[in-house]
Amino acid sequence: MNIRRTSAVTAAVASVALVLTACGGTAEESEDGGINQDTAVTVAWEAPLNELNLSSTNGNATQNSVISYMLNSGFNYYDDQLELVQDESFGTYEKVSDDPLTVKYTVGDDTKWSDGTAFDATDVLLQWAATSATFNNVEPVTDENGEVTNQDAVDAGVFFDGTTPGPSLIDEIPTISDDGKSITFVYSKPFGDWELDFTNQFVPAHVVGQQSLELTDAQEAKDAVRDAILGSDYAKLSPIAKFWNSGFEFTSMPDDKSLTVSNGAYTLEEYVENEYLTLKKNPDFKGKNQGSVETITVRYIEDPMAQVQALQNGEVDLIGPQASADVRSALEALPEVSTNNSVEGTFEHVDLVFGNKGPFDPTNPVYGGDAEKAKKVRQAFLLTIPRQTIVDNLIVPLNPDAEVRSSQILIPGSPNYDKMVADNGSDFYPAAGDIEKAKALLAEAGVTTPINVRFAYNNENARRVNQVALITDSAAKAGFTIVDTGRPAAEWGTLLGTGQDQYDASLFGWQSTSTAVTESDANFRFAPERGLNNYGLYNNPAVDAALDKLQVSTDPEEQFQLQLEIEKQLWADGFGTTIFQFPAIQAWDEKLEGVEPITISPTIFYNFWNWKLGA
Repeated sequence: MNIRRTSAVTAAVASVALVLTACGGTAEESEDGGINQDTAVTVAWEAPLNELNLSSTNGNATQNSVISYMLNSGFNYYDDQLELVQDESFGTYEKVSDDPLTVKYTVGDDTKWSDGTAFDATDVLLQWAATSATFNNVEPVTDENGEVTNQDAVDAGVFFDGTTPGPSLIDEIPTISDDGKSITFVYSKPFGDWELDFTNQFVPAHVVGQQSLELTDAQEAKDAVRDAILGSDYAKLSPIAKFWNSGFEFTSMPDDKSLTVSNGAYTLEEYVENEYLTLKKNPDFKGKNQGSVETITVRYIEDPMAQVQALQNGEVDLIGPQASADVRSALEALPEVSTNNSVEGTFEHVDLVFGNKGPFDPTNPVYGGDAEKAKKVRQAFLLTIPRQTIVDNLIVPLNPDAEVRSSQILIPGSPNYDKMVADNGSDFYPAAGDIEKAKALLAEAGVTTPINVRFAYNNENARRVNQVALITDSAAKAGFTIVDTGRPAAEWGTLLGTGQDQYDASLFGWQSTSTAVTESDANFRFAPERGLNNYGLYNNPAVDAALDKLQVSTDPEEQFQLQLEIEKQLWADGFGTTIFQFPAIQAWDEKLEGVEPITISPTIFYNFWNWKLGA
């Protein structure tokens, strides 16, 4: 899974998304699967959809965002140059004031959900209410086994589990026009990435109202949601929040089709768990980016070489497998196949857990309240990670120019990357690792070895299995014993997001979904609301303060200096370590025209509206 990094935008909301890699499967064999093959495109993808609410903790994953990208539209989207384009066929937005920052969104007359219900300001209002934490008056408390100990209080209170930087800067309840088409937000302070808020991560407010408030009529349900938010009706907001958090989770076609309502070019027609899903062109969609083929079927095939085989056999038309030397060689040998070799907007990294009483937690009783001891143990462990060996063995065969990534925020090759790496303190951790330095730090901390480190990762992902093997061997030399707590793809995302008591370190990828400078907010913030991607429970007030300043900064040099300040803290604290930028290999049948992958999510699914099947 590569998790999406979140910012004010789309889930992760401009987040970086998390996406772990899920298990693959093969669809049931039939002559044509019920699909008109003349107007159908089949795509192989590694991880199955598990939720259609991209802004919830569980839904914030690339495996969900790539499907939602074809199901739903929004106020803007990225072009192939990663420039933001307004989609005025969906609606318009404008900044009506700088002081205070005030933004008005107006929904187009033809914008509708696929069940015929109008998309309007209430749908945007719900997104704000759910991601701003404005109404949250309780939070789950878990015991050492990860069980919620205050469930009654959570059920009785209001707790939306989705937060993003932008919406959290809007303290005032927004105003809605009399016709229900426009909504105006007033920010409490400037926000440089305001244009990335409220874009295309909406869930249908009328469905939330119907499901949570036991109402039948769509308009009545939508009005009830609107009134509950505008009136701060906590009695109704409690069930609304509970459904918003998990009501759109499913791993096969739900019996209740209202959970699959969309507002974009396609609708979800069929979903067989861990095997495939099929999207059908939405005949009532009036937007700009119309579906160009009648159906798009996404087959879930986790094994990269199995994806190549499926392409060779004509079972799929387009693949984006995890890159490996074998995959590259196999694709180069296939006739009538187009390939693209590049890098993705995803980077591999190891994060440590700070709040589980484990070996890296300053409150671990073993350290007697000495946070410096815990920091030295964290630093020692990170020094054992053989980043250069991982890159040389696993990535260079795919990309001869691959290098160890040494920035938590900036992508290698970006304008300030070299400057960042020179000054951020990452040189404390040599790319080759330093076992002797690690041993010395453990001696200074006065801790007894071996130290058990529960290591979480997707154990169905071959590349990550290989990385963990290399880390295990290296860490043992300094006195760390890796306890394998890997999980299958279907369980891995839940473990990462809510099972911190069960692991001490994690290995996964963060994938950018936007170009927002505030993307990193979701990864490192602890207060006033913990960032959606801060799975390690990292807590540094200085980082939070710098993130606060970064949210309101519009000057590029000031933005970089704040990012540098954040990175210095992260590397000094032993937050975690970065390893490499993902190599990308995509391939498609030459008869499929218009494929144009981009580096950020949705990668191979970008510009699906231009896909055409040639002769």
